[in-house]
Amino acid sequence: MPSWNSDQYLKFAEERTRPCHDLVGRILVERARRIVDLGCGPGNSTEVLAKRWPDAEISGVDNAAAMINTARRDYPQHQWIESEIVAWVNTEARLFDVVFSNAALQWVPNHETTIPSLLARAAPGGVLAFQVPANFDAPAHCLMRSMASSSAWLGQFPSGSVREWHVHDSSFYYDLLAPHCSRMDVWDTEYLQILPDAASIVEWYRGSGLRPFLDALPSDAARDRFTAEYTEGIRELYPPRSDGRILFPFLRRFVIAYKTHAITPLT
Repeated sequence: MPSWNSDQYLKFAEERTRPCHDLVGRILVERARRIVDLGCGPGNSTEVLAKRWPDAEISGVDNAAAMINTARRDYPQHQWIESEIVAWVNTEARLFDVVFSNAALQWVPNHETTIPSLLARAAPGGVLAFQVPANFDAPAHCLMRSMASSSAWLGQFPSGSVREWHVHDSSFYYDLLAPHCSRMDVWDTEYLQILPDAASIVEWYRGSGLRPFLDALPSDAARDRFTAEYTEGIRELYPPRSDGRILFPFLRRFVIAYKTHAITPLT
């Protein structure tokens, strides 16, 4: 069965890590002694944190064994924890100067309770900083859903079999966190990624948004057929430019919240 695959994810390591660099670069914490990277994947985002704060004790948390194994192999100097983010925040007692997440919280449910709980793990004066995709209605995502609900595929996707990601708008995160913060920085950035061809967009999503749809299918043959049809649709939605390459817009949402005082996590 398809699952989180570090090699697939890292095919676009530079593009996936660029928003991480942008987020880390705007965190106004000069000295961080303890940092946690939630949804650390294969450790590429954790290494960005380590370069910014080389003296910090850094932990990476991810629920995919393949991702943690790759991170542990490539960056043995850090602590690696295989866990769901919600399970981690419900059991972790330590406070962190930087609670960080790059493109992972979109898979976590109940943001109205989970996000304040993450802020609660920040030390007073520390920060919760995260980045999530904000392109749920982008053509590539709409195509996945329209295919899955079409008459040709409807029987292959029972109700509830596809676990899609979700995010809220910027005002939701501001209203949720501002009462506990001395300062917040909230913004969206659309990255105009240049890829060699339409097939590259498919490969991108095979490592992220397409994965839940492929997971739900019953056989490799069905997954291959769904991927082939999806690729044809992507070619129509993202035509090549004059040089043959593809412009692939990708909107991301950024939140940095500076904690003022201890808070009680919501339940």
